[in-house]
Amino acid sequence: MHEIDIPQAIVDLAVQRRGRLRLFEHVDPQRTAHLIIDMQVGFTTPGAPAEISNAVAIIENVNTLSAACREAGVLNIFVQNTIDDESKSTWSNWFEAFWTPEKRVGMYATFAEGSPGHALHPSIETEDSDLRINKYRFGAFIKDTSDAHALLTSRGIDTLIITGCATNICCESTARDAMMLNYRVFFVCDATATHTDAEHNGTLATMLLTFADVINVEDMTSMLTA
Repeated sequence: MHEIDIPQAIVDLAVQRRGRLRLFEHVDPQRTAHLIIDMQVGFTTPGAPAEISNAVAIIENVNTLSAACREAGVLNIFVQNTIDDESKSTWSNWFEAFWTPEKRVGMYATFAEGSPGHALHPSIETEDSDLRINKYRFGAFIKDTSDAHALLTSRGIDTLIITGCATNICCESTARDAMMLNYRVFFVCDATATHTDAEHNGTLATMLLTFADVINVEDMTSMLTA
Protein backbone atom coordinates (compact mmCIF):
# COMPACT_ATOMS: atom_id res chain seq x y z
CA MET A 1 0.00 0.00 0.00
CA HIS A 2 1.28 3.46 -0.80
CA GLU A 3 2.29 5.86 1.95
CA ILE A 4 0.12 8.86 1.20
CA ASP A 5 1.80 12.25 1.54
CA ILE A 6 0.19 15.22 -0.22
CA PRO A 7 2.34 18.34 0.23
CA GLN A 8 0.84 20.73 2.74
CA ALA A 9 1.38 23.60 0.30
CA ILE A 10 -1.01 21.88 -2.13
CA VAL A 11 -3.59 21.32 0.60
CA ASP A 12 -3.32 24.96 1.67
CA LEU A 13 -3.68 26.22 -1.89
CA ALA A 14 -6.76 24.06 -2.45
CA VAL A 15 -8.40 25.40 0.70
CA GLN A 16 -7.43 28.97 -0.23
CA ARG A 17 -9.07 28.60 -3.63
CA ARG A 18 -12.40 27.11 -2.57
CA GLY A 19 -12.66 27.85 1.15
CA ARG A 20 -12.84 24.20 2.21
CA LEU A 21 -11.01 20.92 1.72
CA ARG A 22 -13.89 18.54 0.91
CA LEU A 23 -15.44 19.37 -2.45
CA PHE A 24 -18.64 17.33 -2.18
CA GLU A 25 -20.50 16.67 1.04
CA HIS A 26 -22.90 13.98 -0.18
CA VAL A 27 -23.64 11.61 -3.03
CA ASP A 28 -26.87 10.52 -4.68
CA PRO A 29 -26.37 6.75 -5.18
CA GLN A 30 -28.76 6.63 -8.13
CA ARG A 31 -26.63 9.22 -9.95
CA THR A 32 -23.25 7.73 -9.01
CA ALA A 33 -21.02 5.07 -10.55
CA HIS A 34 -17.86 3.42 -9.24
CA LEU A 35 -15.28 2.95 -12.01
CA ILE A 36 -12.78 0.22 -11.16
CA ILE A 37 -9.92 0.78 -13.59
CA ASP A 38 -7.73 -2.01 -15.00
CA MET A 39 -7.62 -4.39 -12.03
CA GLN A 40 -6.56 -7.13 -14.42
CA VAL A 41 -4.21 -10.09 -14.31
CA GLY A 42 -1.87 -8.33 -16.74
CA PHE A 43 -1.24 -5.54 -14.25
CA THR A 44 -1.26 -7.58 -11.04
CA THR A 45 0.88 -10.61 -11.91
CA PRO A 46 4.62 -10.65 -11.08
CA GLY A 47 6.67 -10.54 -14.25
CA ALA A 48 3.83 -9.42 -16.51
CA PRO A 49 4.84 -6.84 -19.15
CA ALA A 50 2.82 -4.14 -17.41
CA GLU A 51 3.18 -5.31 -13.81
CA ILE A 52 2.22 -2.81 -11.11
CA SER A 53 3.31 -4.56 -7.95
CA ASN A 54 1.40 -2.24 -5.61
CA ALA A 55 -1.92 -3.02 -7.31
CA VAL A 56 -2.37 -6.30 -5.44
CA ALA A 57 -2.25 -4.42 -2.13
CA ILE A 58 -5.39 -2.39 -2.93
CA ILE A 59 -7.62 -5.34 -3.88
CA GLU A 60 -9.14 -5.61 -0.40
CA ASN A 61 -9.96 -1.90 -0.37
CA VAL A 62 -11.41 -2.05 -3.88
CA ASN A 63 -13.61 -4.98 -2.86
CA THR A 64 -14.72 -3.18 0.32
CA LEU A 65 -15.75 -0.12 -1.62
CA SER A 66 -17.43 -2.13 -4.37
CA ALA A 67 -19.51 -3.94 -1.74
CA ALA A 68 -20.49 -0.63 -0.12
CA CYS A 69 -21.50 0.71 -3.52
CA ARG A 70 -23.74 -2.28 -4.20
CA GLU A 71 -25.36 -1.91 -0.80
CA ALA A 72 -26.01 1.78 -1.42
CA GLY A 73 -27.31 1.29 -4.96
CA VAL A 74 -24.23 2.70 -6.72
CA LEU A 75 -23.37 1.04 -10.04
CA ASN A 76 -19.99 -0.72 -10.19
CA ILE A 77 -18.33 -0.67 -13.62
CA PHE A 78 -15.17 -2.70 -14.15
CA VAL A 79 -13.14 -1.03 -16.90
CA GLN A 80 -10.60 -3.28 -18.64
CA ASN A 81 -7.55 -2.22 -20.63
CA THR A 82 -7.83 -3.79 -24.07
CA ILE A 83 -5.62 -3.97 -27.15
CA ASP A 84 -6.97 -4.91 -30.57
CA ASP A 85 -5.75 -4.55 -34.14
CA GLU A 86 -7.29 -1.09 -34.50
CA SER A 87 -5.62 0.28 -31.38
CA LYS A 88 -2.28 -1.18 -32.48
CA SER A 89 -2.62 0.85 -35.66
CA THR A 90 -4.22 4.07 -34.46
CA TRP A 91 -2.13 4.27 -31.28
CA SER A 92 1.10 2.97 -32.79
CA ASN A 93 3.21 5.72 -31.24
CA TRP A 94 2.54 4.38 -27.75
CA PHE A 95 3.28 0.79 -28.57
CA GLU A 96 6.27 1.36 -30.86
CA ALA A 97 8.06 4.22 -29.09
CA PHE A 98 7.47 3.40 -25.44
CA TRP A 99 8.02 -0.39 -25.46
CA THR A 100 10.84 -2.63 -26.60
CA PRO A 101 9.82 -5.03 -29.36
CA GLU A 102 9.80 -7.93 -26.90
CA LYS A 103 7.62 -6.13 -24.35
CA ARG A 104 5.34 -4.82 -27.10
CA VAL A 105 4.57 -8.35 -28.21
CA GLY A 106 3.94 -9.25 -24.57
CA MET A 107 1.52 -6.36 -24.19
CA TYR A 108 -0.40 -7.39 -27.30
CA ALA A 109 -0.76 -10.94 -26.03
CA THR A 110 -1.56 -9.93 -22.46
CA PHE A 111 -4.37 -7.47 -23.14
CA ALA A 112 -6.13 -9.03 -26.11
CA GLU A 113 -9.76 -9.57 -25.16
CA GLY A 114 -10.24 -13.14 -23.95
CA SER A 115 -6.60 -13.65 -22.98
CA PRO A 116 -5.73 -14.62 -19.38
CA GLY A 117 -4.04 -11.26 -18.81
CA HIS A 118 -7.15 -9.35 -19.86
CA ALA A 119 -9.25 -10.96 -17.12
CA LEU A 120 -9.87 -9.32 -13.77
CA HIS A 121 -7.60 -10.48 -10.95
CA PRO A 122 -9.21 -13.59 -9.41
CA SER A 123 -9.45 -11.89 -6.00
CA ILE A 124 -11.53 -9.03 -7.38
CA GLU A 125 -15.12 -9.62 -6.27
CA THR A 126 -17.89 -9.03 -8.80
CA GLU A 127 -21.64 -9.55 -8.88
CA ASP A 128 -24.12 -9.98 -11.71
CA SER A 129 -25.36 -6.43 -11.10
CA ASP A 130 -21.94 -5.00 -11.99
CA LEU A 131 -21.03 -3.95 -15.52
CA ARG A 132 -17.84 -4.42 -17.52
CA ILE A 133 -16.54 -2.31 -20.38
CA ASN A 134 -13.38 -2.37 -22.45
CA LYS A 135 -11.28 0.70 -23.10
CA TYR A 136 -8.62 1.13 -25.77
CA ARG A 137 -6.68 4.14 -24.43
CA PHE A 138 -5.54 5.28 -20.98
CA GLY A 139 -8.65 7.29 -20.19
CA ALA A 140 -12.18 5.96 -20.45
CA PHE A 141 -13.65 9.14 -21.94
CA ILE A 142 -11.68 10.22 -24.98
CA LYS A 143 -13.29 9.67 -28.39
CA ASP A 144 -13.64 6.04 -29.44
CA THR A 145 -11.90 4.63 -26.33
CA SER A 146 -15.05 3.15 -24.79
CA ASP A 147 -18.80 3.67 -24.50
CA ALA A 148 -18.49 4.83 -20.88
CA HIS A 149 -19.76 8.38 -21.37
CA ALA A 150 -22.83 7.30 -23.36
CA LEU A 151 -23.60 4.56 -20.85
CA LEU A 152 -23.34 6.92 -17.87
CA THR A 153 -25.32 9.78 -19.37
CA SER A 154 -28.08 7.40 -20.45
CA ARG A 155 -28.47 6.43 -16.80
CA GLY A 156 -28.40 10.02 -15.52
CA ILE A 157 -25.08 9.51 -13.71
CA ASP A 158 -23.18 12.69 -12.87
CA THR A 159 -20.84 11.51 -10.09
CA LEU A 160 -17.92 9.08 -10.32
CA ILE A 161 -15.83 7.20 -7.78
CA ILE A 162 -12.49 6.13 -9.24
CA THR A 163 -10.33 3.25 -8.03
CA GLY A 164 -7.81 0.92 -9.65
CA CYS A 165 -4.49 1.25 -11.45
CA ALA A 166 -2.34 2.91 -12.46
CA THR A 167 -2.97 5.96 -10.32
CA ASN A 168 -1.00 8.33 -12.53
CA ILE A 169 -1.91 6.85 -15.91
CA CYS A 170 -5.34 5.34 -16.55
CA CYS A 171 -6.98 6.49 -13.30
CA GLU A 172 -5.66 10.03 -13.67
CA SER A 173 -6.50 10.23 -17.37
CA THR A 174 -10.03 9.06 -16.70
CA ALA A 175 -10.51 11.47 -13.79
CA ARG A 176 -9.20 14.48 -15.70
CA ASP A 177 -11.50 13.94 -18.66
CA ALA A 178 -14.46 13.10 -16.44
CA MET A 179 -14.19 16.38 -14.57
CA MET A 180 -13.97 18.27 -17.86
CA LEU A 181 -17.13 16.47 -18.99
CA ASN A 182 -18.75 17.92 -15.85
CA TYR A 183 -18.81 14.80 -13.68
CA ARG A 184 -18.25 15.19 -9.97
CA VAL A 185 -15.22 12.99 -9.28
CA PHE A 186 -14.08 11.21 -6.13
CA PHE A 187 -10.52 9.84 -6.42
CA VAL A 188 -9.90 7.19 -3.77
CA CYS A 189 -6.35 7.55 -2.45
CA ASP A 190 -6.03 4.13 -0.78
CA ALA A 191 -7.79 2.16 -3.52
CA THR A 192 -5.58 3.35 -6.37
CA ALA A 193 -2.03 2.18 -7.03
CA THR A 194 0.99 2.71 -9.24
CA HIS A 195 4.71 1.90 -9.27
CA THR A 196 6.04 4.32 -6.65
CA ASP A 197 4.85 6.53 -3.80
CA ALA A 198 6.24 9.55 -5.64
CA GLU A 199 4.06 8.93 -8.70
CA HIS A 200 1.03 8.16 -6.56
CA ASN A 201 1.32 11.27 -4.42
CA GLY A 202 2.05 13.47 -7.42
CA THR A 203 -1.27 12.46 -8.93
CA LEU A 204 -3.12 12.87 -5.64
CA ALA A 205 -1.80 16.43 -5.40
CA THR A 206 -2.95 17.20 -8.94
CA MET A 207 -6.35 15.64 -8.33
CA LEU A 208 -6.87 17.50 -5.06
CA LEU A 209 -5.95 20.86 -6.50
CA THR A 210 -7.80 20.76 -9.80
CA PHE A 211 -9.75 17.66 -10.76
CA ALA A 212 -11.32 15.63 -7.94
CA ASP A 213 -12.25 15.20 -4.33
CA VAL A 214 -9.43 13.04 -2.92
CA ILE A 215 -10.87 10.71 -0.32
CA ASN A 216 -10.06 7.43 1.42
CA VAL A 217 -12.11 4.24 1.45
CA GLU A 218 -13.37 4.74 5.00
CA ASP A 219 -14.70 8.24 4.34
CA MET A 220 -16.14 7.29 0.95
CA THR A 221 -17.95 4.34 2.51
CA SER A 222 -19.31 6.53 5.29
CA MET A 223 -20.61 9.00 2.73
CA LEU A 224 -22.35 6.19 0.83
CA THR A 225 -24.06 4.90 3.95
CA ALA A 226 -25.04 8.30 5.33
